[in-house]
Amino acid sequence: MSHIFPRNTRISLPKAVKGDGCYLIDETGKRYLDASGGAAVSCLGHSNEKVIQAIKDQLDKVAFAHTGFFTSDAAEVLADKLIAQAPEGINRVYLVSGGSEAVESAIKLARQYYVEKGESERTHVIARWQSYHGNTLGALSAGGNKWRREMFGPLLIEMSHIDPCYAYRHQRDDETLEEYGLRAANLLEDEILRVGPEKVAAFFAEPVVGATMGVVPAVPGYLKRIREICDKYGVLLVFDEVMCGMGRTGHVFACHEDGVAPDIITIAKGLGAGYQPLGAMLCSEAIYSVIAQGSGFFQHGHTYMGHPAAAAAGSAVVDQITEPGRMEHVRAMGEKLQAALEQALGQHPNVGDIRGRGLFRGLELVQDRETKEPLDPALKINAKIKSLAKEAGLICYPMGGTIDGKRGDHVLLAPPFIIDDSHVAEIVEKLSYAINESLRQAGVLTS
Repeated sequence: MSHIFPRNTRISLPKAVKGDGCYLIDETGKRYLDASGGAAVSCLGHSNEKVIQAIKDQLDKVAFAHTGFFTSDAAEVLADKLIAQAPEGINRVYLVSGGSEAVESAIKLARQYYVEKGESERTHVIARWQSYHGNTLGALSAGGNKWRREMFGPLLIEMSHIDPCYAYRHQRDDETLEEYGLRAANLLEDEILRVGPEKVAAFFAEPVVGATMGVVPAVPGYLKRIREICDKYGVLLVFDEVMCGMGRTGHVFACHEDGVAPDIITIAKGLGAGYQPLGAMLCSEAIYSVIAQGSGFFQHGHTYMGHPAAAAAGSAVVDQITEPGRMEHVRAMGEKLQAALEQALGQHPNVGDIRGRGLFRGLELVQDRETKEPLDPALKINAKIKSLAKEAGLICYPMGGTIDGKRGDHVLLAPPFIIDDSHVAEIVEKLSYAINESLRQAGVLTS
């Protein structure tokens, strides 16, 4: 009998015993192509010798030193490497153990920044429906997925949410993408004015919305207009790149493609690439200076922040995702994956949209391609796809509630940056099978 408290007590999971490049292997020897990197984590695959060796080398020096007493070479080096790649103005790194911790840190820093500036009435955070920012209570409060929030609603912090930038669902027929982007961005100004500009501290957004909406990039001009609005009202702009950052979209930081720099940025997942639990909050020198010249003390912290072994892993990961040709490969393979998906499923009656950037792709499933009517949530198509794909030896990331937390189904793909053409073919073949078979079993697809 296992004493593990699993995510789902009604599901018996195979035991992973080995990693081999893009594949995970269970105790029976079955191989699974990890086409979602778990949850967009394993960007360098499951057997990267350089990262493994970096961790071993660090353990030979020092495994742990609490940041209340020491810094470490590993943490300092990682911070330097991140700032060398960071958006303009970002100059400080706060190392934590994962994405939820990074977002919690950002929320608290935004609050303390304004208190120390003498604007303590700025307590309000605005975010977007259908974004996901983590599972701690502060991060969940910022998140806009209604299903994930529902159980813990009475415990959540009061924040407000605006509609996402979701052209597939919200763009009007008489609008260009740019016109739609401006209209969607201006919802932020409307909400700031409703709450009161003097009360708003920060706006949180994923440049490319990941798990809960199925890889939806901001349309051209959207984030630039968001930046203008935040500047106009003195609101901090926070980009959550926990899932879409660290090279996932073909740029080290996803916001580089949009030409917009935030005040605070959160990263995790691909930063540790699965070899160590690792995340970070990065902030501007302007924010840091207010704290440094004020109290000098950020009233926040976690036991394992700045962990030397985790930092050493992150440093080795950053070295590899920034090496010459790596991001070009991610972009090129992303285009090949997009083209292969469109060829296999682009005219499928139940595939409404295929989208994304780099090796971060999503497919939205529908009842009717022409009307965009979603599938009946009771069919649990996303769960069927996950199960059938896994049986076929493919790990992917399907979810429900794409549209509003209740309706809609999508599949997220985030394969390792080391994939080649053969992996693209395997992904598309096995995913096509899982989608078609799940729809047949549900009686949606009859041909």
